[in-house]
Amino acid sequence: MTSTPDMLATTATLTRIRLNRRNKTVRRDLTDTVSLHKTVMLLAPDDLGEHPRHKAGLLFRLEDATDDAPPTLLIQSHQPPDLTRLPQDYGTAETRALHPMFQALAPGRAVRYRITANASAVRRALDDHQPVDNRRGRQVVALYGDDAMAWWQRRAHQAGLALTTTDTTPARFRRPRKRPHPTTEAGEADHAPGPLHVLTRFDGLATITEADRLRHAVLTGIGRGKPYGAGLLSLLPA
Repeated sequence: MTSTPDMLATTATLTRIRLNRRNKTVRRDLTDTVSLHKTVMLLAPDDLGEHPRHKAGLLFRLEDATDDAPPTLLIQSHQPPDLTRLPQDYGTAETRALHPMFQALAPGRAVRYRITANASAVRRALDDHQPVDNRRGRQVVALYGDDAMAWWQRRAHQAGLALTTTDTTPARFRRPRKRPHPTTEAGEADHAPGPLHVLTRFDGLATITEADRLRHAVLTGIGRGKPYGAGLLSLLPA
C-alpha cells in the first residue's frame, strides 16, 4: 500500500545527532559530502530497492558548531531510524515525532523557518558564446545574492509560506573528496574532485498560507541537492 502524505505525517520523525568530533568517521563526514550521505543512508532500511533515500524520506542538514554546541546533524525520515546502525561513538542522538508539528500547521499561523538550500537554476550552456540548442546543452548553475533570495521567495510561496523576514548566511561550498575517474590515455587514473554543491541558509519569519502544500514541502524537501544536505525545511512557532 502506498503511503499518503497524511499517513507519513503521523510517522515522520526528526533525529538530532550532536556529533563527536573525536570520532574518525565524523571528521571525515564533516569534510566529504559523499561520505556524509553514505552515513545518513545507513539509517534507511535495506529493502527499499531503487531510490532508497526518497522512499525513506531521508532529508538532513548539517548545523555548524557554536560556542555552546558541537556540530549537529538533523535527519528527517518517514519512519523512526535505527540508530544502532550508526558508527560507534558517532555522537549523541535523540529522535522526536513530527506529528504534533504537522497538526499545528494552519493558515494564518506565524512560524520561524530555517532551510539550507541549493539555490540553483537550469540554463543553456554556451558553445563559442552561442547557446547550445539541445537538452544536453543545459547546465545547473548556482545562484547568489539577490538571485538566490528571489529563488527562495518563489519556492517559499510554492510551499505555502508568505515570507515576512529573511536572513541569509554566506554561501557554503561543499565538495566531495577526489574520486578516481577512468584512466587517461596515458594509463594514469584521473583523480578529479566530485560535484560542487553551493548551499545557502535562509532563516526568518513567515505566515502559513496553505497548510497542505507546506506539509508536502516539509516531508519531501525543497530544491536540488537533497542527498548532500540541502532541502530540509524546519519550522517552529513564532
